[in-house]
Amino acid sequence: MSEPIRVIDSHTGGEPTRIVISGVPELGGGSVSDQMQVFNEKFDDFRSAIVNEPRGWDAMIGALLVPSQHPECNYGIIFFNNVGSLWMCGHGTIGLGVTLKYLGQTDLGVQKVESAVGIIEFELLDDHTVELTNVPSYRYRRDVEIDVPGYGLVRGDIAWGGNWFFLIKNHDQQLELKNIRQLTEYCTTVTEVLNSNRIVGEDGKVIDHIELFADTENPNADSRNFVLCPGLQYDRSPCGTGTSAKVACLMADGVIAPGEVWRQESIVGSVFEASAVWNEDGSRCIPTVRGTAYITADAHMIMQDGDDLRFGIGNPGS
Repeated sequence: MSEPIRVIDSHTGGEPTRIVISGVPELGGGSVSDQMQVFNEKFDDFRSAIVNEPRGWDAMIGALLVPSQHPECNYGIIFFNNVGSLWMCGHGTIGLGVTLKYLGQTDLGVQKVESAVGIIEFELLDDHTVELTNVPSYRYRRDVEIDVPGYGLVRGDIAWGGNWFFLIKNHDQQLELKNIRQLTEYCTTVTEVLNSNRIVGEDGKVIDHIELFADTENPNADSRNFVLCPGLQYDRSPCGTGTSAKVACLMADGVIAPGEVWRQESIVGSVFEASAVWNEDGSRCIPTVRGTAYITADAHMIMQDGDDLRFGIGNPGS
């Protein structure tokens, strides 16, 4: 039997995060990007064991606290979900801030963390509120038109907010929690069309997040969204990287001014407050996203010898 693996669970606006505190595999050091490559190549069974059934579930986002060699960072972070690693996770970073406070490893104020896509910064404002300063974000292509079988022509923006997104404002979908199945089918079909037509992000990166927007009746929000993530699970939170991609598009269109707050509501009703400023040459914006997270569990995971499902249901290593 392996040594117990300590994890801290939290949720950010309804979206779960499970951070591995101890029992992290040895990834050989180097940058977080290098460590993530080793994790992907050698420890996919560990990833599956942490977030997939029977210990987890498909919506669970996992994270490893790993060493960082960057002189400004105390930690590195690797995010992953039910099908693989994620470049970045905004709600997970908010969960990280609250988790470190719970563990007594940080106090109110600013912390820098090394991710696979660069240095991110968060400010812990109180025990539950975190403001993330994300990686530079931008719109790559505007009004990309695709023909979606069963739905017709769809136009969307391709934007980067730490992950690649296809953002659709005009659609015939009703963004209500009761419509999760239909919304998932719609976004899955959009993803299939993007892949079959080789429509990608910059440098050929796969667009693996679809984000729908609609007006909202919530007086405390500016719009409502539905985000389908890789692994066919929807984001219960407003999505930190998706909100970053959204404000990049809004800034590019002049809908919001630098520093102006955009309040993004999720499909479950939780809200992130976001704003952005331009970088020095105006080619990218630097988003900030504020949200709240709460601890839900402090637990030890155990993988017993002889358990055929110890690495997760459906995992080839099981």
